[in-house]
Order: sequence, then structure tokens, then C-alpha cells
Amino acid sequence: MRMDLVSRTGDLVRLDLSESELTIINNALNEVANGLDLAEFSTRMGAERDDVQWLLQEVREILDRLANTGAEQ
Repeated sequence: MRMDLVSRTGDLVRLDLSESELTIINNALNEVANGLDLAEFSTRMGAERDDVQWLLQEVREILDRLANTGAEQ
């Protein structure tokens, strides 16, 4: 594992992540978005459920692209 902060400009943060790290983030977001039924979801997560589900979808799409890229090589 080797996550590293590349840069920060305003509220934009760039990170280097391994595919394994991205998979862990994907799995954690999936558990949070689909496994928790909290009345205080947004308070505990610091984000609305819809925003977490959107982020989960974005991460899934990146992982899918990585898988497809690996299959082509």
C-alpha cells in the first residue's frame, strides 16, 4: 500500500492510490451506503447518503476501467 498526497489546491485534493487501496475505499463506501440504516447518517458521515452513493459509483467506474484496461494488456 502506498497512498500519498500529491497536491492540494483549494478543496481539490490529488492522491496516488494503489488499486488495492481503491478497492478498500470502494468496499468501505459500499458498506456505509448500503449497510447502514442510520437516522443520523449525514451527521455521522459528514455527507448525505446520496453523495456517498454517488462517490461509490464513481469509484466503481474507475475500478471497472482499471479491470478493463488490465484485460486488454
